[in-house]
Amino acid sequence: MSEPVIEAVNVAKVLGSGAEAVAALRGVSLAVSCGELTLLMGPSGSGKTTLLSILGCMLTPTEGTVRVCGQSTDGAGPEDLALLRREHVGFVFQSFHLFPTLSAADNVRLALDVRGEPSRSAKARSREALARVGLSHKISAFPRELSGGEQQRVAIARAIVGNPSIILADEPTAALDGENGQAIMKILAGISREQGRGVLIVTHDPRLLPFADRIVHIEDGRLVGEERGAAGPDMNSRKSYRG
Repeated sequence: MSEPVIEAVNVAKVLGSGAEAVAALRGVSLAVSCGELTLLMGPSGSGKTTLLSILGCMLTPTEGTVRVCGQSTDGAGPEDLALLRREHVGFVFQSFHLFPTLSAADNVRLALDVRGEPSRSAKARSREALARVGLSHKISAFPRELSGGEQQRVAIARAIVGNPSIILADEPTAALDGENGQAIMKILAGISREQGRGVLIVTHDPRLLPFADRIVHIEDGRLVGEERGAAGPDMNSRKSYRG
């Protein structure tokens, strides 16, 4: 297996303080490599989204270390973390997070604008990203003119337009019907395998299992098990974190 593109080592996260403090994560270690699609599965409140936010440098851990493309976030300030996000991480959310007054192409181009990409280049790359997700005919459409599945494709195009090393997706199919959910997963699987990016998806939807190279289970802030997915090289191996 290649070197991890993103990694958490003994990460703990406490939310709140005093009597209201909650241990959201307890000594979690997880690594995702390029070309690998990993599902992170667990019940509500298990720490899935907290871990995704820490890996994506949106939250800092209370304890432990996060590495993005080999670079540790220990001691990194807000500007340093923002730079890591811009250079290496693409995000896909359940609720799409599109700007309603912007066209599909302009929503995608925003990810390049924050990087200081020249306007002509940004426009061309935005069109290319939309073409990769099958929306070259919708570049001028506004979110209200798109179906839920099409809006999620725009969100994926925005996530990949900056050529990130890893895509982090939080319940990307939860707001979609089965057909659109399958279409979105095919796109994410293609990004992983054909473009060699790491993809980590938080979900509780068993319909996503056939697309996974690896499935990691989390409960009460701890990783409790791991197995190869149907798309992985070895479906018979299983690892338990309980010890």
